Amino acid sequence: MRFLHTSDWHLGRRFHGEDLTDVQRKAIDHICATARSEHVDALLVAGDIYDRAIPSLDAVRLFSHALEQLADLGIPTIMISGNHDSAHRLGVGSGLLAKAGVHLRTDPAQAAVPVILEDADGPIAVYGVPYLEPALARDHLDAEAASHQAVLTSALDRIRADLAARPPGTRSVVLAHAFVTGASGCDSERDISVGGVAHAGAGVFDGIDYIALGHLHGAQQVNSRIHYSGSPLAYSFSETGHIKSLTLIDLPQHTAPAITRTELPEKLRLPLAQLTGRLEDLLADPAHDSLAEAWLHVTLTDTARPYEPMARLRQRFPHTLHLEHIPTAVPGQSTDTPTYRERLHGRGDLDITHDFVTAVRGTQPTEEEAGLLQEAVDDLRARAHVQEKETV
Repeated sequence: MRFLHTSDWHLGRRFHGEDLTDVQRKAIDHICATARSEHVDALLVAGDIYDRAIPSLDAVRLFSHALEQLADLGIPTIMISGNHDSAHRLGVGSGLLAKAGVHLRTDPAQAAVPVILEDADGPIAVYGVPYLEPALARDHLDAEAASHQAVLTSALDRIRADLAARPPGTRSVVLAHAFVTGASGCDSERDISVGGVAHAGAGVFDGIDYIALGHLHGAQQVNSRIHYSGSPLAYSFSETGHIKSLTLIDLPQHTAPAITRTELPEKLRLPLAQLTGRLEDLLADPAHDSLAEAWLHVTLTDTARPYEPMARLRQRFPHTLHLEHIPTAVPGQSTDTPTYRERLHGRGDLDITHDFVTAVRGTQPTEEEAGLLQEAVDDLRARAHVQEKETV
């Protein structure tokens, strides 16, 4: 059986203010066209369909367009909610959509209820594990702790139990939205750390034939069975070097899955580029003529911040979208002190609260205080999800 694996559409997202509606519609059309041309038997969409829990009207229209396209394919689509999605909103009408072949999995309690597919080699059970917010999913799944490792382990234990009760030789596919140890992230993904630990070990997926992951925007493999499809579009300048693709999986009986990545066409590649240097040099160097229409991230290295740098840059490069000033070190001047942004980069909510206590008081939180801070961070996440549910 052949699957097409995609994820992280982020419908409604903008790129530093630039509207992506048209290119996102083209991406959806390309995904469906690829499903047809590659004769796939099912489509897997591993979360972050929307970019926001309360999506814009344009984003909802795009999703409606996608649903019509998917239904017209005449093959099953299995889709899960991600950490950017409102699981409750995305799941509205899931029973009705299933009758059109679009199977939405947004409820953790339904993670072990598979979509059963058949080919000449027998049945395939496809399980959808939506993004699991540890503080909320712990009780639903009877997990040992409020951590990504614990809730995913509990969900996969239920899946393995269901799989064991099915006919021998039943192949298995799991969709999940998580950060698995060994993979590489970028600046586009929203932090999902809990207790400072965003990762879950690859071992939680033992016994599954193929794991279709979402959340990380770079296409990559964790091992031969665990793959991220990556996002079809770039959503930050940290993705400038990414080769965006769709992942094709051939899943025969008794052998490892065969993986093929199909690169997305030029029309779906955002014209991203990065420039670094002194302002006057960037404005005068003819080597940059080809970047006149590029979407630019510019890092200025002038010792002093130049006057009105963005306005001057946009005279030559109209699509300068992001500007940083990182001055070249002055001889004899220390450069050891990190900026506020550098101190926060890659750190979770709990780490930041610990740093705040340490900075204000001069000593790190005690073990008891660390526990209270953990409870506070988890409680805020849980409250946000409850409020979101109440507004549905």
